[in-house]
Amino acid sequence: MTETPRRVRVTADERSSQRPTSRPRPAPRPAATRGIALPGASVDEAEAVYDRALRRSQLRLALGTVAGFVVVVVALTAAIALIPDLDRLTLWGVPLSWLLHAFAFYPVIIVFGVLYTRGAARNERRYRALRERE
Repeated sequence: MTETPRRVRVTADERSSQRPTSRPRPAPRPAATRGIALPGASVDEAEAVYDRALRRSQLRLALGTVAGFVVVVVALTAAIALIPDLDRLTLWGVPLSWLLHAFAFYPVIIVFGVLYTRGAARNERRYRALRERE
């Protein structure tokens, strides 16, 4: 009975493994540091911290704006659906609930757009002020 040979991994260092192909070997990717400098790598720790803080504040602003927008739109839709008297009131022969459906959402969109834009600009100004102070 013959034993099957054990599997052995054969490796070679970079210099001795010159393959005769026409394509060059892709360069290895640098390791992700998340703000921690690796030996021989230059990472500006303060800049990385400021960048992360800006991204987090912009994400918080975006999520808060979307959450507020959804709450207001759901409340407006519920008000239109649950208040039957809005169908009895007419303006220029059109029921008020129809007019609210047609035109009340645009000012809400504009208000939240302006609020988000002002908040994002404020975050950017704070970020620039912190970076210039260095």
